[in-house]
Amino acid sequence: MKFVILALVAAVAFAEKPYGSVGSSEEAEILQHDFDLQDDGSYKLDVKTSNGISVSQQGRPEGPEGAVVKSGVFSYTAPDGTPVEVKFVADAGGYQPDSDLLPVAPEFPHPIPQFVLDQIAKAAEEDRNRSPEDRYTYA
Repeated sequence: MKFVILALVAAVAFAEKPYGSVGSSEEAEILQHDFDLQDDGSYKLDVKTSNGISVSQQGRPEGPEGAVVKSGVFSYTAPDGTPVEVKFVADAGGYQPDSDLLPVAPEFPHPIPQFVLDQIAKAAEEDRNRSPEDRYTYA
């Protein structure tokens, strides 16, 4: 329940920032604010503001020790005018955002730089030159 209240406060605080227009000091109006809390602790939240911020999420207490598992999406316009949309899941695996704007690690296997291959070869050669009792064992 504390987490739900914290999420609600964060959504409202986030909605009050004027991200929709670059350099603007106008305050955003909340156009829609729907919060439905059920007796079992599950909830649904929808918030929309006049400057284009939108938050939609739902959660239910089915994680370890009653932790709230939630999913949703939020969107806004970045100060440079780029539309931002982030879908997310927060569960036992942690917070897992998904957006085209998030950086992506290179696909694996990626090429290994030559200096790394040289260092691996040097370490292998050093290991071969050690006496048997001084060699590292890999268990």
